[in-house]
Amino acid sequence: MARIQVIRETPAVHDGKWQLCFQWCRYIYDDGGLEHGYRFIWKRPESRLQAARGQARLPSLSHIEALLDQARAEGWGDYDATTLDTT
Repeated sequence: MARIQVIRETPAVHDGKWQLCFQWCRYIYDDGGLEHGYRFIWKRPESRLQAARGQARLPSLSHIEALLDQARAEGWGDYDATTLDTT
């Protein structure tokens, strides 16, 4: 099992409808392990996350590309967890 800490998220403002979000996260595992990575996740109209066993239905590549472009414009869309120093 892992606990997730969201470090960055786009879009930053929730629109009050079902909304696909893109996040840069810290994954903290029960065994003490730590990893970083991206995820897509849906927010419900009341702004709660829709957990779906770690998977989000992505309606189109244009939705994905728009979120990636927005994350890059915000300065965090090109992070690479394989080169991140977590010590």
